[in-house]
Amino acid sequence: MKNIYTSVDIGSDTIKVVTCELYHNKLNLLAASSVKSKGIKKGLITDVGAATESMRQVLNEVESMLGITIKRVLVSVPSYFAEYTKVTGTIKLPQTEEIHTIDGEDVINVLQTAVMSHLKQGREMVTVMPLDFMVDDQQVKDPKGMTGKTLLTRGIMVTTPNKNIYSVVGLLENMGVEVVDISTSCIGDIHTFKTKQMEQETGAIVNIGSETTTVSIYKKGILVASNILQIGGKNIDNDIAYMYKLDVEEAARVKMKFALAHKAHANPNDQIEVETKDHDLVKINQYEVSEIVMSRLEEILTLAKKEINILNSQTVQYVIITGGTTNILHFRYIVDEIFHGKATLGNIKLVGIRNNKYSSAVGNIVYFIGKLKLKDKNYSMVSNRDAMDLSSSKKNSINISNDTMLGKIFGYFFSE
Repeated sequence: MKNIYTSVDIGSDTIKVVTCELYHNKLNLLAASSVKSKGIKKGLITDVGAATESMRQVLNEVESMLGITIKRVLVSVPSYFAEYTKVTGTIKLPQTEEIHTIDGEDVINVLQTAVMSHLKQGREMVTVMPLDFMVDDQQVKDPKGMTGKTLLTRGIMVTTPNKNIYSVVGLLENMGVEVVDISTSCIGDIHTFKTKQMEQETGAIVNIGSETTTVSIYKKGILVASNILQIGGKNIDNDIAYMYKLDVEEAARVKMKFALAHKAHANPNDQIEVETKDHDLVKINQYEVSEIVMSRLEEILTLAKKEINILNSQTVQYVIITGGTTNILHFRYIVDEIFHGKATLGNIKLVGIRNNKYSSAVGNIVYFIGKLKLKDKNYSMVSNRDAMDLSSSKKNSINISNDTMLGKIFGYFFSE
């Protein structure tokens, strides 16, 4: 079986789709694409017809790269009003004449027990992330293969309002695409960047999207809190558009192709000529437009820094900044200035997909693989026939060793 997975991340600015193959613990990028979002406002679907059109467009692009039809996906759901609840569950292990060895089904049973009494009306579980397990009185990260009388788990259950999930899943299923598993962008981000050292630390990830910025706190690699700030890269576009009387799309192009994130590195003699909304020509100075960009980025990062302190009372050992807005040239300089060198830019290690706007989509594949590993299941989102029909294309890879990402990810895989 070829282990192939497709992940969909629905954003306000773009819908991202990534397809990867796991082979000998190497994650191979098979295809990735993104299109402008329609019918989506601040991560929520506001126009089903328009959102469906965008989704079909990006899936068609990826399908043309692969040479097969995408029938099953992982998907990120909005994390608005997400709640993070500590849960504990215990089960008695079978005691028979034959020694019972703990397997993936035992793990699922104890996780189901943990969440059973915590689900609230009007809310749906996104996932439960085990912190650890106890086999009798022995604490472990993965209990499979052990023997004992009782199995206990402690974890963090993530829930969101029903509408966050039903709107996204309903849209895809109406297109004939099965949603195999759901997650959030916060979970995807940590699994894109997580290292062995981060599994022992408390840290934060700031994802600067188009209309919102998500601030998330992680303890020992587990998501424990998050909040969404109503500000993002589109605010920069609006600032540039207002100052130079441009349409917003043209302002976004100026931001990404010409402006710098920090004015100290801008050239006051460098200019470009663009057309205004009134069809006049205006010359834009790189230093001046970079001042505009820098001012808004200072506001976004300062708000994010304050939010980290609100969400977490402990000292954080790491802060990672990601999201499509971080692709503005010289972004790391403004990060260093606001966080005084204590934050880093995200760096997706998957060859062929360096753009940080894909961090959530890539990470959700890694997270899903970890859940399969915990359940001791082998699964692929394409049939054997489709796998054989995959277009012969260049497959870039990155080695993910057992003692770093894949060997340390634990999640709850609840779809059969």
